Amino acid sequence: MRLLVYLWSLPNTLLAITIGLLLMGRFQLVDGVVEIHGRRVAAVLRRLPVPASAMTLGHAVFGQTLDTLQITRRHERVHVRQYERWGPFFVPAYVLISLILYARGRDGYRENPFEIEAYAVDDPSQRV
Repeated sequence: MRLLVYLWSLPNTLLAITIGLLLMGRFQLVDGVVEIHGRRVAAVLRRLPVPASAMTLGHAVFGQTLDTLQITRRHERVHVRQYERWGPFFVPAYVLISLILYARGRDGYRENPFEIEAYAVDDPSQRV
């Protein structure tokens, strides 16, 4: 069964690994998830429409630093599980929900159900 969830989210994972290589990121494998960090990775994360300390694509997580990856690990693992459920439909669903929320004058990031689920596991003292 684990193999199936890895295959289901593989397109996003491969995209993340490709991006990580292009950005000359540093890679590590933690509990079956590829974690990628580095100077260029951090620069891209800071310049996103919603600046991020970390971001998940499939079974890969980008983080600004090793410390950031550790601090955000629980939150980002929720997103990994969401990719396991939604597979290639995760990104379109996430973006569509965000756009609908923004169109209604709401916060498309903080009020996105995918983020609500991930923030529910965060330790408030560890938020970045």
